[in-house]
Amino acid sequence: MSDTLPPPVWVNTTERLHRMTEDLAAQTRVAVDTESNSLHAYREQVCLIQFSSPNADYIVDPLALHDLSALAPLFADSKIEKIFHAAEYDLICLRRDFDFIFANLFDTMHAARALGYPAVGLDKLLGDKFGVKMDKRYQKADWAARPLTKEQIYYARLDTHYLFDLRDVLEKELKERERLLFAREDFERACRVEEGKTSRANGTAWDRFAGRKDLSLRELTVVAQLCKWRDYEAERLDRPPYKVVMDDVFIHLAKNPPEQKVDLSAAGLSEKQIRLWGDKILNAIRQGSQSPLVARKQPERKDDAVLRRLEKLKAWRKNVGMSMRVESDIILPKPYLAALSEKPPKNMDELRTLMKDAPARCEQFGSQILKALGVEHAN
Repeated sequence: MSDTLPPPVWVNTTERLHRMTEDLAAQTRVAVDTESNSLHAYREQVCLIQFSSPNADYIVDPLALHDLSALAPLFADSKIEKIFHAAEYDLICLRRDFDFIFANLFDTMHAARALGYPAVGLDKLLGDKFGVKMDKRYQKADWAARPLTKEQIYYARLDTHYLFDLRDVLEKELKERERLLFAREDFERACRVEEGKTSRANGTAWDRFAGRKDLSLRELTVVAQLCKWRDYEAERLDRPPYKVVMDDVFIHLAKNPPEQKVDLSAAGLSEKQIRLWGDKILNAIRQGSQSPLVARKQPERKDDAVLRRLEKLKAWRKNVGMSMRVESDIILPKPYLAALSEKPPKNMDELRTLMKDAPARCEQFGSQILKALGVEHAN
């Protein structure tokens, strides 16, 4: 297949970026993807942005271009459709790194989910629809490394090259099964979601252990000190924290505090880890054993009536999802579950107001939703 495709355009200069944006700005739709280095760095970053137009496949190198503001009008232009596959993560990364805003998306993965496809990976869809084979080995590659191999470049360009054809096939199926409006509601909602910047702050990683019932407050305090040390070390080395020490090791150390370096191996630490960090790990454990106890964040307790409505809505959408052979969030996305259970509408007009961004779902399922919420005369 690679022999039939011309090489992609490598965009690593301002001049090439300008030529590419001129091409993309003249289109009614473009295909987009990104590659990041989350498995290889402490703070991940977008390392490639791939675009396809009817004229060419482009691979933009953000590591060589320090100003990508020329792309902002493209992403914000409601007249140009941006085709992604599994857009959510790409949008989070592009917002975080470049403050882009988005309008007019089509997400081929979500389209496939709305159709009830059991497998929605790009490699599976391209293989089934067009006989295209993708080498999944490069999904976990270090995309910040330079130079990239020919195989990596080919893999990256495939992520966008066939999205036009895939989008058209899926849109046709969505129309035939009367689910296109559902999908478009979700595409529009994805544009509106504002994700906070996902930078790490030293010493805060322990929060995700706070809900574990098998950890006492003292053990959790030890874990907090170990996380604080690990975050510092991971940032210094520029690697993901799990590549310093794995989480389950911290749990073992908190529950079975060692007294000497020789005892660290029992928790699963390697000889190299003990040699490099043994003293620091022991010091963090001692600090955690003596520090004031951390405070668990108590989850907000919802009113019993809210919880009952929430469970009824979940049961209803699960049943409808099963009948339509889609996952339940396709029937009623999560944001509406919370809104409807916390502020239940009393009639159809109030439901339309609460679901103003999902008119197709409100039209098709409105009376069923009201019945699930116990509204009389829901028809």
